[in-house]
Amino acid sequence: MIAENVHRILDSIPPHVTVLAAAKTRSVEEVREAYQAGITHFGHNYVQEASAVIPVVNADLHWHMIGHLQRNKAKIALTLFDRIDSLDSIRLADEIEKHAATLDKTIRVMIEVNIGEENAKTGIDPEHAKLLAAHISALPHLRLMGLMTMGPRFGDPEDSRIYFKKTRQIYDAIGTLNLPGVELKVLSMGMSNDYMVAIQEGATLIRLGTAIFGERKT
Repeated sequence: MIAENVHRILDSIPPHVTVLAAAKTRSVEEVREAYQAGITHFGHNYVQEASAVIPVVNADLHWHMIGHLQRNKAKIALTLFDRIDSLDSIRLADEIEKHAATLDKTIRVMIEVNIGEENAKTGIDPEHAKLLAAHISALPHLRLMGLMTMGPRFGDPEDSRIYFKKTRQIYDAIGTLNLPGVELKVLSMGMSNDYMVAIQEGATLIRLGTAIFGERKT
């Protein structure tokens, strides 16, 4: 089933769009099956859960931290993930920089924007995204690659369109700042219920869990 889902999704989207498989609660076997079907980018929400999966998969994958990263987990996150997609504060940026410097490692990051300014969601407020981008630009071991956001998880996919449009506007505005060391290449928007709308609004990376793996087992 996983392979069939992957092939169907890859056939339905433009070639410039990257599919990231959201692997929260998924087994090593499920990750391997998605990889064998053609997925090379995977995301995880929790450092502790990821630490039990990533070292075991033993494949040439790109691992993204897509969940809220606590500052006290930043050091171990840098040993597991290739990219931190959910950077949402100056304090977290400084913590990642500190550990990246110790490891002599340059880490690619993305700013997570709470575009709907919802209390239940993490991410920086839209009006502070440019300030955070400028701060990241000054950190020698961080490379800002783009933005990540989330529309409404359920309901009509069209309800997400306005949020994706606003995120694209912020993405473009940061690009006009010409910040040193910043190369905006990735706009991570859209999940299993609304990824086609996200692509229409400029997403270059979509984060799919259920659409690839099926419903989570409880």
